[in-house]
Amino acid sequence: MALHETRREAQEAFADLYAMPVTAEALPKNRMPDNSSDPRAIRTLIQDELELDGNAAQNLATFCTTWSDPEVHLLMDAGLSKNMIDKDEYPQTAEIESRCVQILSDLWHAPAGSNATGCSTTGSSEAAMLGGMALKWRWRERMRAAGKPTDRPNLVCGPVQVCWEKFARYFDVELRQIPLEPDATGLRPHQLREYVDENTIGVVAILGVTYTCDYEPVQAMADELDAIQEDTGIDVPLHIDAASGGFVAPFIQPDLAWDFRVPRVVSINTSGHKYGMAPLGVGWVIWRSPEHLPDELVFKVSYLGGDMPTFALNFSRPGGSVIAQYYILLRLGRAGFRHVYEAAGATARALGQAISEMGPFTLLYDGEGGLPAVSWTLTDPENAPFTLYELTERLRLRGWQVPAYPLPPARDETVIQRVLIRHGITPDKIALLTDDLDAAVKHLLAGPGRAATPRPSFHH
Repeated sequence: MALHETRREAQEAFADLYAMPVTAEALPKNRMPDNSSDPRAIRTLIQDELELDGNAAQNLATFCTTWSDPEVHLLMDAGLSKNMIDKDEYPQTAEIESRCVQILSDLWHAPAGSNATGCSTTGSSEAAMLGGMALKWRWRERMRAAGKPTDRPNLVCGPVQVCWEKFARYFDVELRQIPLEPDATGLRPHQLREYVDENTIGVVAILGVTYTCDYEPVQAMADELDAIQEDTGIDVPLHIDAASGGFVAPFIQPDLAWDFRVPRVVSINTSGHKYGMAPLGVGWVIWRSPEHLPDELVFKVSYLGGDMPTFALNFSRPGGSVIAQYYILLRLGRAGFRHVYEAAGATARALGQAISEMGPFTLLYDGEGGLPAVSWTLTDPENAPFTLYELTERLRLRGWQVPAYPLPPARDETVIQRVLIRHGITPDKIALLTDDLDAAVKHLLAGPGRAATPRPSFHH
């Protein structure tokens, strides 16, 4: 009879992942383990922990992309080892970045022959900060040329995202955030005159207010700044924070003047990983022409293999998100973007109609004219038997993440909720949300004295 040896390697190759030694204890949290472990087991255990996160498909609070084509995953893998900053080592990735800048410049109507310039960033926050830095440097140059002090720059805006507060603090700029008027959700042009002066480095207009999702009136703000210049001689540029609207307005509001068609607009930032539908990790900032980006902000680095100009807050970033952005621009084209956001807008308007018919709510934004989204408040919060915070928690029981928060000053007594319709948020999914929202409202309207809902017991 022949004798056979069982190879230990074969046994280990087919060992059950949950029977390996590494699974006998909780994963280390404070100290690196002494020994190596099977990669399949470690990946499985970490994946198990990640199951405790919320379901991204039900996250209606985030602007960020939560669904991507399978091809995007493959391209992200291809860009995993490419450092976006090293343009000499990865020249074709740099070329793809340049193509994206040119496409966005054209999409946002950069004047012919202006040589609009720009770059990719880690997201719209970094892009906004780079835009703010350019505003500050150009203002300082003008003040020095006029023999005036440069120690008290200010930036004027309405209800901006927190990245602008960070910019002001990090780069020593006074942030003049204009309070909301009683019936407003964003900055109104007539308010500018009270806040703008010769130390104003620029005014930020929001295309897609974070709180409510509508647009601030860029053209009317530019007209008011024109009038201020005519009356006072103070020339204040406009920067457009189009973190969300920059990839929406060109396709479903093509006649809206908000971009470089408005002469006073000198720079625009956007987020590729929001309504640009790219995976997390990419934003863009574009200047009308090179003169609006001071040379002293651009570093020329030679030690990576070539004399490369770079403008960024960090110096290492994978190229995958930029490559994926280019893929999405080509794969969808203008017709595809228009189709996606027309469908998203229709879904938002249907949700707005359902919420307005539900009874206790008043719409602040119905999904028409801005982002594909809806925001609302309680019609009579003083007498309502529940708060929107309680409604948020009730919806969480079904997995939905619908945020509740106060508006900015001086409307911070008003608490609202908001739902964003992104790529992948279908009418069917919103129909399910509407059913759960209606059930949650009925449950909360019954009040704290209601009888417990009987539940069947298990039968197995």
